[in-house]
Amino acid sequence: REAFAGRRRFDEFQQSLGVPRAVLTQRLARLVDEGLLVKVAYEQRPVRSEYRLPDKGRAFWDVLAAMWRWGEDWLWPDDEAAPIELADRDTGERVRPLVVDEATRQGRASRPVAVRGGVDLLRTMAGQGKGP
Repeated sequence: REAFAGRRRFDEFQQSLGVPRAVLTQRLARLVDEGLLVKVAYEQRPVRSEYRLPDKGRAFWDVLAAMWRWGEDWLWPDDEAAPIELADRDTGERVRPLVVDEATRQGRASRPVAVRGGVDLLRTMAGQGKGP
């Protein structure tokens, strides 16, 4: 989320999130290991790095936006607004993300879907460190 807000440097992440440096170091390392961020040196002496979103990281925006929408819809009472909302940078209009099917461009609620693969696929993914 912070990288999408334009933060790149460790201190920017740390100040915004307010987490201990050791915790942030571990989290950033995991995001780099997973390919969601890349670490790029911007200064050589002393070595200082910043974190940038590669294609895989930018593609995660859709997941984050869907989670944001879910939280906005379900975590706050009807008479209470969520503390943060998404807005169009150009117009300032509120943005409410919606998951759509790539082929039909239909919203998720208008098309029934089935989950394929089942338990065996989940076990395989978990064995590779990719699932629950």
